[in-house]
Amino acid sequence: MKHLITGVAGFIGSNLAEELLARGKEVIGVDCFTDYYARELKEKNLKDIIDNDNFEFIEANLLDLDLVELLNGVDYVYHQAAQAGVRASWGQTFDIYTNNNIRATQQLLEAAKETDIKKIVYASSSSVYGDTDQLPMKETNRLQPVSPYGVSKLAAENLCYLYWKNFGVSTVSLRYFTVFGERQRPDMAFHIFIKAILTDGKITIFGDGKQSRNFTYVGDVVQANILAAESDVKGEIFNVGGAGERVTLNKTIETIEEIIGKRVEKEYQAVAKGDVKHTEADETKIRKMLGYKPKVGLKEGLEREVEWLKGIYDA
Repeated sequence: MKHLITGVAGFIGSNLAEELLARGKEVIGVDCFTDYYARELKEKNLKDIIDNDNFEFIEANLLDLDLVELLNGVDYVYHQAAQAGVRASWGQTFDIYTNNNIRATQQLLEAAKETDIKKIVYASSSSVYGDTDQLPMKETNRLQPVSPYGVSKLAAENLCYLYWKNFGVSTVSLRYFTVFGERQRPDMAFHIFIKAILTDGKITIFGDGKQSRNFTYVGDVVQANILAAESDVKGEIFNVGGAGERVTLNKTIETIEEIIGKRVEKEYQAVAKGDVKHTEADETKIRKMLGYKPKVGLKEGLEREVEWLKGIYDA
């Protein structure tokens, strides 16, 4: 069985590749090292797997590849590649989101209908729900994104469904809820907070800190991807949430301070456009249909992320 991971040098893609290789799978990884954050960090993500005999790395943009040729002989595709970031998706930069999130997905799906792949697992986002009081969020909720990023993820999710409906391309979309853990991107909140505490900086909180999230450890997201790929389920959408209850941002910062043993200076600013107040995943569907069960809670996952970031920031 051959597995293809797009965005393999990223946060989730590299963790997924490592797990598949540990299981003895053959993995092809594609990444174009966009300049959204430092190439050095992405190369560090790959350092433990780049020389694995079962791993083939291709540095390229999906839009520049012959995707039919790329997919030839591939059994499973984990489409993690995307332009991330809610706050960066406004204005002219939306062109990047259109290309990397929508066009690249459409081209991948177009190529897939010409091949014999068993499944495409698409990395969607809880951002498709928007700012809603309907908690926990169910897959049947009305979808009303409040950021261009969320719009791009929903558009690609819809493309996955229509290629399944019209051409029989087997797809499953996974809506991730605030993923954290080792290799987390440097623009994400926990990475920023931990770095600030380790380096005696200060943190900026957008809003009052009472906004809450269902945080999902990256290892559990990896589990969800593999379960989705190996199941007989097709054309479905699933929430992927974490172990434990919804937690406020203020509480998570307190937890990080306790783990590191140091307090941090905080500055509160206005809520950023596109940010939502609360997220919480209803996991009934994914638990029932895929047997998903998140294993790592917030504190344990934060302890792992702190240890990983100490290795980067030499604390």
